[in-house]
Parts: sequence; structure tokens; C-alpha cells
Amino acid sequence: MTAQIATLNKLRILETLFQQGYRSDFLDRTLDKIIALERADIHQELTELQARLTAFEQQYQISSADFYRRFHKGELGDDADFFEWSAFYDMAETLRKRLQLFASETL
Repeated sequence: MTAQIATLNKLRILETLFQQGYRSDFLDRTLDKIIALERADIHQELTELQARLTAFEQQYQISSADFYRRFHKGELGDDADFFEWSAFYDMAETLRKRLQLFASETL
């Protein structure tokens, strides 16, 4: 069993316990801390990616969103920088979506 599946199974056990009425202040505090740490990690990663995106934007004088749209339409060519820039943009978007998940929940 992979670590990811094992973790998912543990979360399902906790979900089942809570659905059955189980409550724990300790567990609530622990989950709050885990979520805060995850948010902080995501913010840090996003800050680092944003610095890389900004460097590309300055170098090529185009916003990352415009670049991404044009690159995926095939308008910009196959420069190695463009593939890297596109990957960084994808990664940043994934992190933003994760942050939105945290924001959408009442934590």
C-alpha cells in the first residue's frame, strides 16, 4: 500500500468517526495546525514560483497569462524557456487552486 493510500484511509477513518458523532478538541487543534502549515508551504512555493514567472515576464515583456495563452495556441515557438515558463505557470495555477480550496472551506 502506498503512503498516499494509507493517508487517505486514515482520513476516511477520521471522517467516519466524526460522522458518527466523535469529537476531539485535540484533533481539531492538530488539524488546524496541519492546515496552517500546508497553507504556509503553499504560499512559500507560490512566492518562489512567482519570482520565476516575474523574471520571464521581464525578460520577454509579456504577462505570464498572456504568454501561456499564446504559447498554447502555438503562436510563440518552441524555445526551451517557453516550456519552462509554461511548466512554472501550470505549477503556480495548481497552487492557487489549492489555496482556493482552503479559502472555500470554513476552517
